[in-house]
Amino acid sequence: MRAGGALTGGPSWRYDPCFGAVTVTLLGVALIGLLVGFLSGLLGKGGSSIATPMLHAIGIPAIIAVASPLPATVPSTLAAGYVYAKERVVDWRIVRWSIGFGAPATVVGALATRWTSGDALVKITDVILVVIGIRLLVATRRTAAHDQPTKPSVVAEHASAMLPTPTLTSTATAPATAAAAADVIVEPNALALVAVACTVGLMSGLLANSGGFLLAPLFITVLRQPIKPALASSLAVASVLALPGTVVHATLGHIDWTVVGVLASTSVPFSFLGARVALRTDPFRLERLYGIALVVLGTGFLVLR
Repeated sequence: MRAGGALTGGPSWRYDPCFGAVTVTLLGVALIGLLVGFLSGLLGKGGSSIATPMLHAIGIPAIIAVASPLPATVPSTLAAGYVYAKERVVDWRIVRWSIGFGAPATVVGALATRWTSGDALVKITDVILVVIGIRLLVATRRTAAHDQPTKPSVVAEHASAMLPTPTLTSTATAPATAAAAADVIVEPNALALVAVACTVGLMSGLLANSGGFLLAPLFITVLRQPIKPALASSLAVASVLALPGTVVHATLGHIDWTVVGVLASTSVPFSFLGARVALRTDPFRLERLYGIALVVLGTGFLVLR
């Protein structure tokens, strides 16, 4: 198959004389973009880690399936991020610091791929997702009996209990709405923020993705951010962290721009829709849904990869 003018191996599905087979494959790519886009907006992730195994399953060569979702995540994460930004949910302090330290770490991670085992890193990442998902589910279960209509984010409440400061204490009684969330965002610890940014940047470079699969979970569990600001900030950062990998893979001829175009055509509008659904979902339920999604995705990747 040719991508960017380079022969990358595998069946040349784009130039298959059987037009019907090409159409079916592109339809599959479009459906994948629809699903990945919606989950991107709903769960605050770029979606490349989900798109890659799906693309490969419908016959896209492995390297194309890995690299092509990267540029497609940029417009989809920006679209979803715009929805959150309009509601003033994005924590721009976290975004600036994460990009400032994460982007250089992404380059370092990409350069370090020659000395690391990608398979081992992927497995470790999948385990981390499952552990974080279980942690969120346990937290929501413990507080379910005491839940009230105006109860704030479970993670924000635990943050105020574990790290008592005037800023954090104010989150305990904040209304669980998208508009109010911008006023009660937890002040992140600077060292923890730098550690998260560098870790995600390295993993993003090593695994050739935007890092969104780790950003939101770590914003929630390490930085103690409420669920919606964590998702919003994750999308803003992921849109930038996808760029270094895109440039590298485009230079190497690993990106099929037809796949990128089809993915983006469906993922962008549905990421917008996913973000709107997330903003209208009760934070407590959204955290529980997010925990379930992390466990399911992490377990699925462990089993199928």
